[in-house]
Amino acid sequence: MPTSIGQLTTFQTLNLFCCSQLKELPTSIGQLSTLQTLNLSDCSQLKELPTSIGQLTTLQTLDLSYCSQLQELPTTIGQLNSLKAFNLSWCSNLKELPVSIGQFNVLKTLDYFKCFKLKELPTSIGQLNALQKLNLSWCYKLKELPISIGELIRLQELNLS
Repeated sequence: MPTSIGQLTTFQTLNLFCCSQLKELPTSIGQLSTLQTLNLSDCSQLKELPTSIGQLTTLQTLDLSYCSQLQELPTTIGQLNSLKAFNLSWCSNLKELPVSIGQFNVLKTLDYFKCFKLKELPTSIGQLNALQKLNLSWCYKLKELPISIGELIRLQELNLS
């Protein structure tokens, strides 16, 4: 992907679904100041996200499902203060989540379906005051939930199957 992508400052949706050869995003992605939806679903070679992802303060939907090579998220991801839906389903090599996810003030849906290597959730997950749906099904290595899960007062659906 060319670094000039950052010059497209009026973009609202960037759909890179099934770009199976995409290994990284340019740091200039953080310059997409009006971006609301970023779909990276099935970018199966994507190994990491740039720290500049945290500059996407208008982003409402981030879909990283089926990014099977993704092992970690940058701590700057917590700066996505407009994020409402975050999909990490089938990120089968994702080992942990940064503590900064607790900064998602308006997040309503968090999906970790089949994140096989996820061992624990950060206690900061209890700070997700707007969270309504949390899917942790098929997260085999996840042995327990942090006690802070009880602080999710708006949670309507928790899937642990």
